[in-house]
Amino acid sequence: MFIGGPKSFFRLRRRSPGYTVDRMEPNRRSFLSSAIAAAPLLATRGVWGANDRIAYGLIGHGGRGRDLTTNFKKLGAECVAVADVYEPRLQAALRDSPDAKGYVDYRDLLAQPGLDAVVVATPDHHHAPMLFAALEAKKDVYLEKPMSHSLEESRRIVEAVRQSKQIVQVGMQRRSAPAVIEAKQIFDSGILGKITLAKPMWNWNTSKPLDNTPLVGKLDWKRFLGNAPEPDLEPMRFRSWRYFWDYSGGNMTDQGTHLMDVVQWFTGSGMARSAVCYGQEAKNTGSEVPDVFCAVFEYPNLMATWTLNYCNSYENDWSIEFQGDQGTMILNAAGYRIWKEPVPQNPNPVQQKAAPIPLEAHIRNFMDCVKSRQEPNAPVEVGASAVSAPHLANVAFHAGRQARLSADGFSAG
Repeated sequence: MFIGGPKSFFRLRRRSPGYTVDRMEPNRRSFLSSAIAAAPLLATRGVWGANDRIAYGLIGHGGRGRDLTTNFKKLGAECVAVADVYEPRLQAALRDSPDAKGYVDYRDLLAQPGLDAVVVATPDHHHAPMLFAALEAKKDVYLEKPMSHSLEESRRIVEAVRQSKQIVQVGMQRRSAPAVIEAKQIFDSGILGKITLAKPMWNWNTSKPLDNTPLVGKLDWKRFLGNAPEPDLEPMRFRSWRYFWDYSGGNMTDQGTHLMDVVQWFTGSGMARSAVCYGQEAKNTGSEVPDVFCAVFEYPNLMATWTLNYCNSYENDWSIEFQGDQGTMILNAAGYRIWKEPVPQNPNPVQQKAAPIPLEAHIRNFMDCVKSRQEPNAPVEVGASAVSAPHLANVAFHAGRQARLSADGFSAG
């Protein structure tokens, strides 16, 4: 069985039980470009009954972790363990899940008997170490995006998961959203003609100086840092970890992973060949990360511009505009709309649908796959492809020049 088609980078070779990975000659940017074929894997818990509940542990009870565990429990899963390095959050998690056991160190959580899966909702730089530890503990994993903290880390994640028997879902919920899937089907009909430009965009007027006032409650600073450099404690580094390069890819990978994934998924373009990026810290004083930026990506048959402005709310939230020579599609949090060319003579959408992007559907897909051992909608190959363009743009931003993706998709020059 091939992952991503017959010219992909990885091939699964059946062994008993499970699969192993054969290394193949790399094909430029193609191995991550297509959807993953469903691959049955062996269940770690045996046969599941219709009413059996998945027992999971939550690692990281920040804002995203709270959203995830709310939806997991809504769908019938049971939170039996929580780990967090910040005492107030850990206590809040235990109040929300009073039967769960609490831990400061995630490795202690992974050692708890009876866990079917773990949910990793921590800063980006912890994703790979926590995933590797979970795989070693033979746990299935719902891993928040962006999957990795670097292109090289993506390589190691894909290889580790494919050498295991575990189910891993990357938290890119658009892959399971009915409205997005429907829009993809319409896109595939050719209604837009030849696509020449994709314009993902995110506008929020939320940027402000970072809060560096003292934290209330105990924080295990060393555990928060993990494998990152060890500066003295600055509360804003914990509160606003996405705004420091040691812990994240900034807004570029935080939001860009979602949107660039949709661009590549819809167009079948493969990964970007090159990128340039410019940005500035406009209002987020204290940050290392731009709150306004524009990246331009070169693909074999189209261009993409990815812009973010956290200082303005015009056309608030996210959107992706696909421009073809026969029509235009705008996909956003409200649904999708399609116009036929020439738009000045056809000002009204010819197709549209209002629909939200539910987190619940993506979690349900993961839970179903834990039981069925089928591949989820956003496996690690999709996670690696999705974050490759944002990682490439960050390389270009830091270098102040055009960055090109390597042939295997796991480094830039």
